[in-house]
Amino acid sequence: MDDDRTKPVPNLQTDDVHQERVRAAFDDLGVKLGDRPTPEARASIENLRAAVLEKDVARLRGQLDDMKEKHGWLWEELSAHPRVAAIVNELALMGL
Repeated sequence: MDDDRTKPVPNLQTDDVHQERVRAAFDDLGVKLGDRPTPEARASIENLRAAVLEKDVARLRGQLDDMKEKHGWLWEELSAHPRVAAIVNELALMGL
């Protein structure tokens, strides 16, 4: 008898799919933000995007903390953006 409970759960999202989701979400966030971010805030967004693309949770946490401390309004925009917030939450829940 084949017991499905003992089989590893397949990775339902390939790296290519993950990268495309991240790029699309952050591109959409960039459009929403327009010209408001300063160069420093833009660098924070790009660093956060890179951490999410690489699934680097330690770096992700550091970037989120940094953004929250230095760019409170940007943190609020990020948290309110459904696609970006969903991806960040998924990574946090998976403990990646």
